[in-house]
Amino acid sequence: MRLRHAGGTTVHLGYCTNVHPAEDLAGILAQLDTYAVPVRESLGADRLGLGLWLAAPAAAELAGEPAARRRLRTELAARGLEVVTLNGFPYAAFQAPVVKGAVYRPDWTSAARLAYTLDLARVLADLLPDDAARGSVSTLPLAWRAPWDPDRADAARRRLDQLAAGLAAVERDTGRPVRVGFEPEPGCLVETTGQAAGILSGMDPERLGICLDLAHLACAWEEPSAALGRLRAAGLPVVKVQVSAALEAADPAGDAAALRRWVEPRFLHQTRGAACAAATAGHPAEADPADPAWAADDLDAALDAGLPGPWRVHYHVPLHAPPEPPLGSTLPVLRAALAALFAGPDAGCDHLDVETYTWGVLPAARRPRTDAELAAGIAAELAFARAELVALGLTPTGAAVRA
Repeated sequence: MRLRHAGGTTVHLGYCTNVHPAEDLAGILAQLDTYAVPVRESLGADRLGLGLWLAAPAAAELAGEPAARRRLRTELAARGLEVVTLNGFPYAAFQAPVVKGAVYRPDWTSAARLAYTLDLARVLADLLPDDAARGSVSTLPLAWRAPWDPDRADAARRRLDQLAAGLAAVERDTGRPVRVGFEPEPGCLVETTGQAAGILSGMDPERLGICLDLAHLACAWEEPSAALGRLRAAGLPVVKVQVSAALEAADPAGDAAALRRWVEPRFLHQTRGAACAAATAGHPAEADPADPAWAADDLDAALDAGLPGPWRVHYHVPLHAPPEPPLGSTLPVLRAALAALFAGPDAGCDHLDVETYTWGVLPAARRPRTDAELAAGIAAELAFARAELVALGLTPTGAAVRA
């Protein structure tokens, strides 16, 4: 879906397909019919944006076969779908039975991560609608926080220089600019905007910037306006926003039984206590948001450790359907961030993805039982996000899709 900001910017809103398990072209096309088309029809939209996730083998195949890229573009257009952004964080097998820390490998010290990301940029350049200003690819914020040493830091910096050069080459070859956004995430080397300013500043701002995930921002207990100010001061553009909400527990000791129902084996659910807020606000570049005094790398570990509350948990919850009390979600942070980005005279970003990839691991009573129920849930989230943007003054627009 597209919306027009009062300043004239076209803002693209879609949903991220990393919620679906398909990893080859045939499976990707099938999931378009199973989920994306019903979502678009439910929303009454003439076209629906997808934050497409392509596993590394599929990205390499498409990058090497122009005919396959043309086919994918044609198939998207025939269904009223468009792609301006790709999710390049999970390398492969993101909906496997157990993902946990594997999602952070390979990291940005690796040639494989560079090759994958440039494959995605080449694919995206050919998928972009003719009238799209640019494309974006989100990626992990360099690496998990440990192990890390000067040699790994030097290797990562070389990869980023190669990435910027590779993106410039894609633009020269295709005429289409593609930017890459590094996504601060709990537990990673870059978890907060303060760490982003300290570690990622100095990157090529024309090609590289930040993917701001609003659930991650909330888990770091960051105030959105201050966080955006830190990024601006560091010369780090927000190239993509993931519209997401995290799980919240005001009294984790008293609510332990309710929280136990959210423990599951597939994904990490990094947990941060409110004490993190004072540290990241007071000394944002030096603070350790993963300090074990207020942080744990998974929800069950936080429960076992008895971390002081309140908590925010890296567990993406459906935007339109917060958990039942006594638990809640970080929707107030999401709303504050969208206001900071879009309530002013200029749009703070033009690529928005709803990224609730956890539908399949929600507590049983909240989990979709059929494909149709999952499509309905995704559509409800997008309708919610669209309404939030309209309330900030953005105007939905419509136009025909061109192959």
